[in-house]
Amino acid sequence: MHWLARLEDVWRRARERRGIRRGLVAAVIPFTGYGTRQEVRVLGRVVLRRPGAAPSDRFTKIRGWRSFLSIPVGDADVEVVIGEARRTIRTDRGGVLDAAIPAHLAPGWTAIRLSIGSDEVEAPVFVVDDGVSFGVVSDVDDTVMVTALPRRLLAAWNTFVVDEHARRPVPGMAVAYTRLWQEHPGSPVIYLSTGAWNVAPTLTRFLERNVYPRGALLLTDWGPTHDRWFRSGAEHKRASLERLAREFPGVSWLLIGDDGQHDEEIYAEFAAAHPESVAAIAIRRLTPGQAVLAGGRSSAPTHGPHGVPWVSAEDGPGMIEEFERLGLLDAIS
Repeated sequence: MHWLARLEDVWRRARERRGIRRGLVAAVIPFTGYGTRQEVRVLGRVVLRRPGAAPSDRFTKIRGWRSFLSIPVGDADVEVVIGEARRTIRTDRGGVLDAAIPAHLAPGWTAIRLSIGSDEVEAPVFVVDDGVSFGVVSDVDDTVMVTALPRRLLAAWNTFVVDEHARRPVPGMAVAYTRLWQEHPGSPVIYLSTGAWNVAPTLTRFLERNVYPRGALLLTDWGPTHDRWFRSGAEHKRASLERLAREFPGVSWLLIGDDGQHDEEIYAEFAAAHPESVAAIAIRRLTPGQAVLAGGRSSAPTHGPHGVPWVSAEDGPGMIEEFERLGLLDAIS
């Protein structure tokens, strides 16, 4: 393990011991999971909190920096109840739950139960039917939410300081996503971001408040990893796409991102390797002002490999027109 990761583990364990001495207890933050009728991916995080705190008091503070003050509990055993079946899974070094569990569930939204000690919560899970052949994978920063994230100073400001109610959605993008989901009912929606799991509750509230379709968040851990100084957001996205291709071999994904980071390059690589798994690539073009704040535009090619359709627009209405042209949406006269 990288020496910085070992140092971080020492710091985390020290914080955990201090928290327990202060009377804090372990609690589960449930994240939205997804799966097939044979297996579900359970996602969540275990942190320390005040005993007796109501669920609404847990993680609803809306200044971003507060989400990074929580104390994660690594190597904690969490009981998962899916129907009548019970399984125990263990958190990773950052307190994150991420496990694939065999299950037999009806398609659509359902709930599973996660518990540690006396703390029990429900976690939503979307089960994809076997016959579904279309899904949406969407970036978050500068695709559904205006953040100008690639500039590190602005990224820190948006992540740690800005009130979550001050975050602005990309105009019309929620309408475009909702129309896609209505046109393809039962299709999975995955929000794939380089953001840390710490901000999952904040992003979930943002998506709900701005009426985006419900879907699972695939985020990443914060800080050093076992072999490097800092996590690689690009590798996280690549690995997540590869996993989705394995889990849903019959689904063709509409990949939506923006031209301010590496989405074009990552999506093009994935489409070249798995053309059967890509319905189309849609890139949101940053406005000139946003592109300046983001440090410029991507230099990746702006066309799809192996005949995969590739479209772009600056906002939701423009995307709707492109989706209609591709036949992903019926035109509304």
